[in-house]
Amino acid sequence: MRRGSGPRRIGLIALLVAGGAVLLLGLAQLFLPRIAANRISSRLGRYGTVESVSVKAWPAVRLLWGNADSVTVRVRSLKLSPAQTAKLIWEARGFGRIAMSAASVREGPLRLSEVSFRKRGQALTAQARITAADVRSALPEGLEVQLLSSEAGEVEVKATGGLFGVRASVDAVAAASSGKLVVRPVAALLSGLQLTLFSDPHVYVQAVGASVEPAEPSSYRLTMMASLR
Repeated sequence: MRRGSGPRRIGLIALLVAGGAVLLLGLAQLFLPRIAANRISSRLGRYGTVESVSVKAWPAVRLLWGNADSVTVRVRSLKLSPAQTAKLIWEARGFGRIAMSAASVREGPLRLSEVSFRKRGQALTAQARITAADVRSALPEGLEVQLLSSEAGEVEVKATGGLFGVRASVDAVAAASSGKLVVRPVAALLSGLQLTLFSDPHVYVQAVGASVEPAEPSSYRLTMMASLR
């Protein structure tokens, strides 16, 4: 063997290995985001109609461990329960940023429109539009709810009908309590009563809000802030 041929061969092998690694990383960067987008679309498609999904991750091999820089989703319609929603959010905990918009979502008995969901790290925000007719259809027969005010992360309403075992008009507050979304009466005599509207071990509710849509007095804008835990 000629002197120096050994080091040259080692150098050639190192270059081939490095070139192969770069090629594999390039292919991963090209195909893995598309594969991840298809998987997300298929997962959400169980609950409705998905229009588009875009996934960004650098390096893309992070997607193999369920991590991504950002995910953008556009949905036409979804129908799912609050528990299914919380499960989907928890499955996406490795995504740094999520931006989802939906024309229509049926969340349990509630029909929502113009839905927007955002995730930034562990922080979650959501907002949606709901009509007075949708509110009535989601409530038990004979129960009516009127928005009174919304401030400091709480929503105060007047409920008329059967609530907390009382047949009357009762002012109640929907608010976050220890990570849960609860509703409780304002009256001191009923202060010990409380109904839990939403509770999940992975989603910690921080605040809720509601406001009348200026252009449509019979519609409301609902908001919620929460975090993953």
